[in-house]
Amino acid sequence: MVRFLRSGTIVVLACAGLAVAGCTRLFDDGTKDKIEKAEKKVATGDFAAAVSLYEATLDGTAKSADTHYKIALVYSDKLKQPLDAIHHLDRYVELAPTGPRAKDAKALKKQNQNDLLSTLTKGAPATQSDANRLRDENKRLADRNAELLRTIAEARAQKATATTGKDRLEKAPILPGSRTYTVRKGDTFAKISRALFKTPGRATTIQKLNYPAATKTPTIKPGEVLMVPTK
Repeated sequence: MVRFLRSGTIVVLACAGLAVAGCTRLFDDGTKDKIEKAEKKVATGDFAAAVSLYEATLDGTAKSADTHYKIALVYSDKLKQPLDAIHHLDRYVELAPTGPRAKDAKALKKQNQNDLLSTLTKGAPATQSDANRLRDENKRLADRNAELLRTIAEARAQKATATTGKDRLEKAPILPGSRTYTVRKGDTFAKISRALFKTPGRATTIQKLNYPAATKTPTIKPGEVLMVPTK
């Protein structure tokens, strides 16, 4: 979405897809070490490597606000990528609205908005056509960001489901006369029975092998590991 401030400046609200993906990474125990290495990379001019190291420490909480600000400085001052800088400045303000750098972050954001507008319009006054183009580009980036977030959520859900299935089989070893089957998208007990035995009639057997105490038909998910009869 594109909107105009009272000063007439066009603001691009979406962030680049890679920036969003980076912001979803988990905070790890080596945070301090990674930040120190990132600062050394900045000092030696390896800015892309510095950004990667900084982003590896982001956890989406207030404790990573300062790191967002440092990334924004690299994008703004070194890499000259105002759109990415704006994203990280927004994240700083979201995570630390009363933080010590909040005022500076807002001022730097305006500077990068002006730089972005100047780049896109090549220094000429902004026109309605420019605004429309920015709006369309902003929507494309927002859609891409949403798609990336959905992909990440689905991957995490599938991993959790697969892990649950493996844990269940470890707790209940494979019975004699059975083997494993990994659930695919769209599978049901009846579909699995039909695929393996040419009849849906073994669905109840497969269900009881895996969920003997269930009073209703359980929902199975892609990646789940089931036991099925060998014959």
